[in-house]
Amino acid sequence: MSHKAGFVSIIGKPNAGKSTLMNALVGEKLSIITPKAQTTRHRILGIVNEENYQIVFSDTPGIIKPRYGLQDSMMSSVKGALTDADLILFVTDINEQYDENDVLEKIIDTTIPMIVLINKIDNATQEEVEEKTAYWQEKLNPKHIYAISALHLYNLEGIMDMVLDHLPEHAPFYDKEDLTDRTQRFFVSEIIREKIFNNYQKEIPYSTEVVITSFKEEEKITRISAEIIVERDSQKNILIGKGGAMLKKVGTEARKDIEKFLDQKVFLETFVKVVPDWRSKKNYLKSFGYEN
Repeated sequence: MSHKAGFVSIIGKPNAGKSTLMNALVGEKLSIITPKAQTTRHRILGIVNEENYQIVFSDTPGIIKPRYGLQDSMMSSVKGALTDADLILFVTDINEQYDENDVLEKIIDTTIPMIVLINKIDNATQEEVEEKTAYWQEKLNPKHIYAISALHLYNLEGIMDMVLDHLPEHAPFYDKEDLTDRTQRFFVSEIIREKIFNNYQKEIPYSTEVVITSFKEEEKITRISAEIIVERDSQKNILIGKGGAMLKKVGTEARKDIEKFLDQKVFLETFVKVVPDWRSKKNYLKSFGYEN
């Protein structure tokens, strides 16, 4: 029997629901999800394996006009995801007021087959869904348009069949046991970053990077040390909080999720380090795993 395999890139503006969608399609929480925009910084692969196919989904950073080095790197990873895709899933929020020019610039002339997913339709009327469907049909003339709610797993059933229709016959690109191309250390750092996004406001989450400095697996416990990088002393003080209370809260929430993820008891210690203007410094971006 023939085997299909290919790459499917999930593209859209920040906060359109791309990460929620990929987690739903893969059936695992691989991408962190917060109510804030621009949570995803890396291209993260989620791999769906069955006997006759392998679908490699790419969750990508939300498309924006970059303002500093980190965002340049984020947009480079989007470009990479578009270059090697067999299919594009363009996720658009039904509440978006057609202000998607940054995304359209990247996909309007593509020859890659595209499916438009109008997301977050939970509270939308039928009229609104039809209006947006007609708009995207005219604008992009995609292969298909689905109205979905990734959060509530609504109307996702047909997407996988549609994806498979557009994938070539090919041997698997990854081992059939693999769920992702990322390491455990990467996901641990992302879990900590998710807690920072959920617990702090304004600029703090965006100025923060998490680096795992030690990851020791023992028989009954995994011992992890993490450095939380910020750009200014004032951010360090906010991150730590009065008497260390805020940092302790982040550490406790992260440890619980890391224990679930690793299925083992975890000892987690966190430290805060100031690296001025790291988001614009190429050497730091490279050492933190961002390539431009």
